[in-house]
Amino acid sequence: MKRKIAIVAGGDSSEHDVSLRSAQGLLSFMDKERYDVEIIELRGHDQKTLERLTEFDFVYITIHGTPGENGRLQGFLDIMGIPYSCCGVLASALTFNKFTCNHYLNSFGIRTAKSVLIRADRWISGRVEGKHPDEPAAKAWKTIASDNSTCVKQWDNSEELAQYIIEQVGLPCFIKSNVGGSSFGCTKVKKNEDALPAIKRAFEEGNEVICESFMKGTEITCGVYKTKEKAIAFPITEVVTHNEFFDYNAKYNGEVEEITPARIPDEVRNHVQDLTLRIYDIIGCQGIIRVDYILTDNNQNINLLEINTTPGMTATSFIPQQIRAAKLDIKDVLTDIIENKF
Repeated sequence: MKRKIAIVAGGDSSEHDVSLRSAQGLLSFMDKERYDVEIIELRGHDQKTLERLTEFDFVYITIHGTPGENGRLQGFLDIMGIPYSCCGVLASALTFNKFTCNHYLNSFGIRTAKSVLIRADRWISGRVEGKHPDEPAAKAWKTIASDNSTCVKQWDNSEELAQYIIEQVGLPCFIKSNVGGSSFGCTKVKKNEDALPAIKRAFEEGNEVICESFMKGTEITCGVYKTKEKAIAFPITEVVTHNEFFDYNAKYNGEVEEITPARIPDEVRNHVQDLTLRIYDIIGCQGIIRVDYILTDNNQNINLLEINTTPGMTATSFIPQQIRAAKLDIKDVLTDIIENKF
């Protein structure tokens, strides 16, 4: 009998519709002679949909954001004993929190941008819970510096908070959600007065915001996966956009040039691929991941930007591009991912 595969997409983040496009891509790629495949759209705590997943032999998670990229869905599947395609609870939760993940990897000598974390436990879309919307929300903001000090502050003045961030990470800098897809609510801040609006915009995507220093260089991304028998690093893609950065329009509306394989020296390519496989093991990843980097100082320094544990899987997404460049069949790669769990 054919294994029954559920491709779970949707979720609760701003990337809901993007996730559905990835699901359609996966559906087109999978081996239909070997598997019975169905797309399942999941929103929120949909108990009926979760119960339906128990009817399947395997779940391929392609939710970009909560609950499929932060480990919550994986926890349910673990309890129910249903194998799935991607990282487990710990690895998913760790990589979903950019600030925590970057600092964890710093301890292994992996370079990242200098960053500041802002938490707002009760701050939602410009107001403090239980208070009049016009009251300042700054008293709900806390910030943690990235200099390994015990700098935890309660800010009474939002302008002081913005100034502190600029002092720590400099200008220009990036301000974005710490716990969501970075395409949404992400701003490249060039002037002091733009910091506070950027913070507010980022808080619309979640209750934590990360502010990172700008690094000028060549942006690249590398996909890898491992099974019990093999470790595969795909050709690297160079990302060239004429926008301010690799924003939503660059990522999803074609305002970018994606060059695979990247125009980088062979030794740099090998180093990036080896580093990506090392990160895979440090985090304890499963399935396919994609790691984004920026090369600085004439390709001498490799700086981690972000780890994607449920990367996009449309026909034009990075991973399918890289698989084609490697002269592999994506149907075989997905079969590897599925059969590795049995």
